[in-house]
Amino acid sequence: MEVLERLVFLDTETTGLDARLGHRIIEIAAVEAVGRELTGKSLHFYVDPEREIDAGATAVHGFSWDDLRGKPKFSTIADEVMSFLAGARVVIHNAPFDVSFIDSELARLRQPPVGKRQLTVTDSLVMAKEKFPGKRNSLDALCDRLGVDNSHRNLHGALLDARLLAEVYFAMTRGQGTLEIATENLTPTAELLGAISQDPMPSILPIEVSAPSEAAHAAIVEALTKQSGIVRQWH
Repeated sequence: MEVLERLVFLDTETTGLDARLGHRIIEIAAVEAVGRELTGKSLHFYVDPEREIDAGATAVHGFSWDDLRGKPKFSTIADEVMSFLAGARVVIHNAPFDVSFIDSELARLRQPPVGKRQLTVTDSLVMAKEKFPGKRNSLDALCDRLGVDNSHRNLHGALLDARLLAEVYFAMTRGQGTLEIATENLTPTAELLGAISQDPMPSILPIEVSAPSEAAHAAIVEALTKQSGIVRQWH
């Protein structure tokens, strides 16, 4: 019996661009698929980052710290998040960014990082760069290129982005089918051979050239011969 792979598509939103500078997760979401089919299972949390959010980050996702006060802190959801990811191949677009933030949150709790967990991380951005070298490979660009509808994506949101990522991933990894031709079906039948013999290729029709045209052609050939010093047969 074939065992179908469990995939989890994950995305985060943060207070800034660098976890090493103390920036935190403000939203985390993941959706599950088994055998290339979404199961309907998902995980989604808004998180109190316990700090201010950079203006540039707010411009991307639309959240200020005031919007998130009173939401659970990462310490209260960490076990549920990591349990959802356990045993899966976790697909993340630009994985080092999100993993660095998750690792930073886990380090605060003195828990093992993602790399020491029972899961595998796949970076869909690396996949996209290999498949479409030299092109823009943001999630929006891939949606446009692969025909994934992202018209409802005005601001970045972790749950919506995780769902879009799943569609993009399935589109990027869709089988191309076989290019082999089934030669056993190409043996000509008697009927086909008979039809060919009765309907031969038409003969090539002769083209009549007028005397003035022949004279003009001869003049051009003579001029080219004088310029190049080479005599060619021009037909």
